[in-house]
Amino acid sequence: MAYNKAGKKQRKKRVEKNKRRYQKPTIKFRQELFWDVDPKKIDPKKHAQYIIERILDFGNDKEARWIFQNYSKKTLQKVVKNSRVLHNQTRVLWNEIVKN
Repeated sequence: MAYNKAGKKQRKKRVEKNKRRYQKPTIKFRQELFWDVDPKKIDPKKHAQYIIERILDFGNDKEARWIFQNYSKKTLQKVVKNSRVLHNQTRVLWNEIVKN
């Protein structure tokens, strides 16, 4: 009987963890950061590179923490390495921050 209760608790924890993982990340994007689009229409999964580039170049501390919480280090490294729009000084700084 104890095994079943422990198993139920573990399953419940896994389900909760998966729910959190697949929920749409919530942040209210500033209009100043995304001046060329409607911030309400930005999808964090679909527009990941665009969001990361803007936040790395023009974001504040809160927004930078948000990208670290919502995107993998590998994704950040890929964007920093391959982006054609990041300013050179920004690229150098973030290369140091996200390197292995």
